[in-house]
This record gives sequence, C-alpha cells and structure tokens, in this order.
Amino acid sequence: QEASEEDKWNEMTDEELYELAKQEGGEITIYAITSRMPKTCEAFMEAYPELKAVSSDFDQNEAVSKIEIEGKSNNVNADILQCKDSAGEIYYDFYPSGYLETYFPTDICSKIDPELMKYGMPFYVGLNFWYYNTEMYPNGAPLTNFWEIVEKDGSGANKFNLVFKNPGSNDTDMTFYANMVLNADQFAAAYESLYGKPLEYTYDASQTPGVLENNAGYEFMYRLANSRITFIADGDDIVEAVHSSGSTGIPTLGFCSAGKITNRDESGWKIDWVTELDPYTNLQNCNYLYLVKGNDNPAGSRLFIRFLMGGAEGDGPGFKPFTKEGNWSIRSDYVNPNNPSFNLDSKYCITSDIDAVYGIFLDVRDFWDYWLAKGSGK
Repeated sequence: QEASEEDKWNEMTDEELYELAKQEGGEITIYAITSRMPKTCEAFMEAYPELKAVSSDFDQNEAVSKIEIEGKSNNVNADILQCKDSAGEIYYDFYPSGYLETYFPTDICSKIDPELMKYGMPFYVGLNFWYYNTEMYPNGAPLTNFWEIVEKDGSGANKFNLVFKNPGSNDTDMTFYANMVLNADQFAAAYESLYGKPLEYTYDASQTPGVLENNAGYEFMYRLANSRITFIADGDDIVEAVHSSGSTGIPTLGFCSAGKITNRDESGWKIDWVTELDPYTNLQNCNYLYLVKGNDNPAGSRLFIRFLMGGAEGDGPGFKPFTKEGNWSIRSDYVNPNNPSFNLDSKYCITSDIDAVYGIFLDVRDFWDYWLAKGSGK
C-alpha cells in the first residue's frame, strides 16, 4: 500500500500537484544548505501565485538536528531538505531514523543516471578542481598526472606550493581521498605511466587501524601529508592565493570548489581549472533533495522539487539560480551553458562509491590526521 501511494505521487504532473497544493494552503518550507534557494522560491511563487515558499539557509548539521527535534516533538516545520551526502551520513545514518522520505518523479528521473539515484533524489553536482595560475602558465595547466602534485625537486622541496582546506575537517574533500583509496589500482597505474616504474610504498600501515598495505591512495595521502601545505578554509582565499602567485613567481596549486572560477571573470584573477589529470581529475559531489516525513504540504513540496529540478522539460526557471559556472545539472536533457570547458561525462570525472566510502571513511580520516601530525605539512 505504501509503495502504491508513492507511485501515485511519482506519476503526478505539475498541474495535478498544483491543484492539490492549493487545497493544502500551507507555506512550503525548505531547509537548504545554499543561499541561492530563496531565488527559486521567488520564481516558484510567481509561477504558482496561490502558493507560498520560504527557504531557511542552514549548516547541514544544524538542518538535520532541527528536523530531528521537530520530528520527535511532533512539530514538523520543514517540508524539504536540500543537503549533501558525501560520506553517506544522510543515507546511512539519518534517513533510516524515519524523519525523511524520498520522491522520484517518473518523468524527470527518466533523464537521470540511475547510479546517481541510489542514495536519494539528486539535485545537481558540484566538483572540486585544482587551480593553476594562467599568467605563469599561459599554454595550459603545468601538470597532467595526479602524482605531479606531490612531486619534489632535486633538493627535496615541493615542486608546487599547495593551498587547500584541511580535508580532515571537510567531509566532501575527505571523500575524494576515500575514493582514491578505493581506486588504488588506477592511481598505481598512473604513477607507473608517468615515471616508468612501479610505485614504491613508503607509509607504515600498522600505525593506524583498518589501513591496507600497498595501497596507492594511502601512499598519495602519505606523501601529501609530508608536503609543505598552506591550509586555507575559504575557497575564495584559496584561488586568490593562486592568482597572487603570478606576482611572487612561486608555482602554486589550489584545490577547492569549481564555482570559485567566477573570480576569474568578476575580479580578473588569473586562474583556471586543471581539467585533465590521470587517472581522473575530480569526483561528482551530489546535492540531494528529501521530503520531510509528516509535513503539511505533501503535494506542494513535491511540486516545488519538480520546479527546482527545472520542471518536466528541464529548462524551467526553478533551476536557473543554480546555473552559475561550476554547477552541473544531473539531467541528460539539460546542459548548463555556463560550463563550456568540462562535462560530467568526461573520462576525468567519476561518481563516488558512497556505499564503499561509508565503510572506510573513518579509517581514511584517521590515517590522514595521524600522518599530517607526524609530517611537515602544516
């Protein structure tokens, strides 16, 4: 019976949901982790003038905590949660608690890779890139292989000054390295392709529990932890450091969100993405949409999700606030025109194995934290 009820919602059109939503008469409330959602709310109320929608911008942990408290007190306020789920903490830890439910509209989901729908309704994809200075390297990126990031010169110093967030305090970034551990064979092959000899493993797996021996992902992390690193928490400051390296003459790479590329056009900074690194450049970081169970607007919340996804055709105004350069739609029938230089189907972009990441995430983070404390990267 529950499955039949879900199927009924999944098959409804915008028009059918709108008629039901008008009868509900409530205010659709979105707990979001982005400040762009209010723009979609404005467009939604313009398209559906008899409905109201409001978005509250939260840190993800704060949003999850509020939904749990409201659910336990039978005072459900939110209708929709927009979130990330890099390490599976929503799908494996929070979703089973019963505060959320999924919604997979049939017509829209027919345009989405089923692999992306294993852990919830995907909304859009963000990527992280290594950035380089285009003034120092006018002919393109100064590297083509991931192992060059941790390469040393003849004196033992870093080839590049490395600037990024400490992944030990950022689940999305740490998930990238967890996938590197899972794809160790690819990284070992990339090393041998670059240097013409097999990778030598220099880390001691016995120092942290659960760590495999002779794993190229862990070896990269070990070498990275023993590199000279500048940790900067803000992405704008990371790409500014890359831009400023043009005047200092110090070769610098910065790792952060693809969306920070907008500083190139808005501020004239000499930055660009490194788009082609063997064995792959980046990992798809999905944003997900969940319904809050027991909300007062079951039709209205579903209509809002459809609107947010661009509607039946994918090009509706609801997704427009999320089309800045550095965000990618996950729909096969819509391509963000602001991303001309990189597509999700590139061989240099992979999807995250969240199930496997969830199983090793804490071990990978412990490994990083241990060797960072031991190493010279500060």
